[in-house]
Amino acid sequence: MTAPGSGGHHHHHHGPAPRGPAGLRRLTLLFLVPAALLTALGMLLLWPSSPPAAAPPAEGLTRYLGEVRAVTPGPCAETPDPSAAPGPSADLICGTVTVRLSDGSQVTADIPNGPGAVEVKPGDDIVLLRLLDGEGGVSESYSIIDHQRGQQLWVLGAAFALAVIAFGRWRGVTALAGLGLTFAVLLLFVVPAILDGRSPVLVAVVGAAAIMLTVLYLTHGFTVTTSVAVAGTLVSLTITALLSAAATAGIHLSGVVDDAANYLSITEGQINMRGLLLAGIVIGSLGVLDDVTVTQSATVAELSQANPSYGFRQLYSAATRVGRAHIASVINTIVLAYAGASLPLMLLFATGGTPVSELLTGQLVAQELVRSAVGTIGLITAVPITTALAAYAATRATRPAPEEPARPAPPPDDPWAAFADRHA
Repeated sequence: MTAPGSGGHHHHHHGPAPRGPAGLRRLTLLFLVPAALLTALGMLLLWPSSPPAAAPPAEGLTRYLGEVRAVTPGPCAETPDPSAAPGPSADLICGTVTVRLSDGSQVTADIPNGPGAVEVKPGDDIVLLRLLDGEGGVSESYSIIDHQRGQQLWVLGAAFALAVIAFGRWRGVTALAGLGLTFAVLLLFVVPAILDGRSPVLVAVVGAAAIMLTVLYLTHGFTVTTSVAVAGTLVSLTITALLSAAATAGIHLSGVVDDAANYLSITEGQINMRGLLLAGIVIGSLGVLDDVTVTQSATVAELSQANPSYGFRQLYSAATRVGRAHIASVINTIVLAYAGASLPLMLLFATGGTPVSELLTGQLVAQELVRSAVGTIGLITAVPITTALAAYAATRATRPAPEEPARPAPPPDDPWAAFADRHA
């Protein structure tokens, strides 16, 4: 089948085959095999020596699941200090909650109060903590700490999977399988290796390479287009990691900016918190990088199929224009994603009257600025690198064969055939 608009005289052009000519397939294997071997070697060297040990539960605390049977409001106890500020206590809702535990027994707990307290009503599935107190733990009390969300999340996950499969069909199935592999690499390798004291940056780069090699080929197939996207992603990811290291060191970021990071640095002293910040930037950039590189590689392949006469310069120029539009929208996406994640922090600073200069140069906001800036620079480098690789591969794949004459030339010693051919 000829490309649209190619005309009959281009009948020998069929566009680049999905797997490319034999020479490009060999180049793909020459790239894929060493990359896979290096990634596997890196995972073997960095693999955690032992799985992370779960923290022992606090003494006297036991977690239970239950269902709310009744909520009984009641009067609040008198405040022992009459000079205490009445503001927060004025909004207290006092009383008891009757809960049926999963073993069938019934207990009572106080109605949750305070900022972010769980709001309960009859029929809610909740999580409780039992606290043993008194001498020898003879008395017990229950506290409602959260809702159960397992069933709702399973329903949402099933709707997500069905939507992906309904639209993407077989490609959607492979995308879901790639998502499962991504979580497997993160949970089985990246997180345990960092907790085991390995270099977070090396772990992140090797883990990102493993995710990229498995997920991209699983989702898009073993094609030259995919190999170009993998190569572009790998180069851009390396540039992103180097830029992240330079930026975090030059701006003096420690990686300890919130309660979670502070707690982790105290309880897991062997973890390099700045390295953990770098690992987060690398892994976070991978998701957007492979989107850009796959798009650029596929764009060049489609342009080459639509017009096989395009050379390297024409393919590169046309695909780069697409890349510029893509990058412009992705940059906004990155900034909005980080702004949305840190919206409570922005509101806190806005109501606190902090000067803008102090707000932007504080470590918490500076960390997000570095994350956005370095990720964006990595994306910008991904476009020309991937587009150039894809254009080179496409021009090799569509290099025209020598034109054959429309009809055999008559032999020179047959003048009657030449006369008939001229007057046909």
